[in-house]
Amino acid sequence: MLNFNDFIENSIEEIKNEIKDEKAIIALSGGIDSSVCSVLVKNAIGDNLTAIFVDHGLLRERESDEVSKMFKDRLNFKYIDASKEFLEGLKGVTDPEEKRKIIGKIFIDIFEREAGKIQAKFLVQGTIAPDWIESEGKIKSHHNLSLPGGMVLKVVEPIRELYKDEVRVIGRALSLPDKLINRQPFPGPGLAVRIIGEVTKEKLGIVSKADHIVTEEIEKVGLNKDLWQYFAVLTDSNVTGVKGDQRDFGYLVVIRFVTSLDAMTAEVPELPWKIVKTISKKITSEISEVTHVALSVSDKPPSTIEFT
Repeated sequence: MLNFNDFIENSIEEIKNEIKDEKAIIALSGGIDSSVCSVLVKNAIGDNLTAIFVDHGLLRERESDEVSKMFKDRLNFKYIDASKEFLEGLKGVTDPEEKRKIIGKIFIDIFEREAGKIQAKFLVQGTIAPDWIESEGKIKSHHNLSLPGGMVLKVVEPIRELYKDEVRVIGRALSLPDKLINRQPFPGPGLAVRIIGEVTKEKLGIVSKADHIVTEEIEKVGLNKDLWQYFAVLTDSNVTGVKGDQRDFGYLVVIRFVTSLDAMTAEVPELPWKIVKTISKKITSEISEVTHVALSVSDKPPSTIEFT
């Protein structure tokens, strides 16, 4: 069994030995993985670490403000709005693997630009075990592992061998706030992997609103304490519906809820039907472009947690 206090002490020492007096940047998303890494590395090298939060325009509603507020006074923090750059890069792309690779490449381009400004030589990433296991098993690539050849920065991955439940325990040992520790996982490529087909500004608006409704209703009744993830997916299917007394033709949204321990497997639990119906009615009534809501009931395996 992993001794978490020993892990923290050993990690800090290893980071000191690897980075020494050089400068490093960390790809900070605001999730538990990169947050734990940021604290570990800050404890090792202090202000030689710069935490870079890239707003790729694929975030959940109000996420950019929440992350900035949480970290701007805790770390040497830098916010970058790169939403136009990412949307332009994803224009016309429908294949999910290609989306992930494009997003990973743009991230690295930004990090290398920023690293050059402060002469940083290291890039810290919050890669954990399920990321590289899925990538090596060719289940799906992860944006933080799809690194381009010839990259100048040397990658440091302090929690690479850990699983999400272990990362949460370390987060508590490092005195990170409960709100952050218990936050549901969110994919690095963001809402791009929750849109089937091409990513557009219009589709991002739809899936962002739907996802916010799911989150709001689940947290309102306290089910977030029992669920691993809960979110909405925008499909590329248009289906007939009725709004008012007229025929309508709009998007199909799928809602998904799973329980898990480490993301290697996941199950869809039986939720109170009233909650599912409430979420469905709110999405179709508040988002005019949506006519149908479906519920995903497939476990992992054979499905993955995310749709793409």
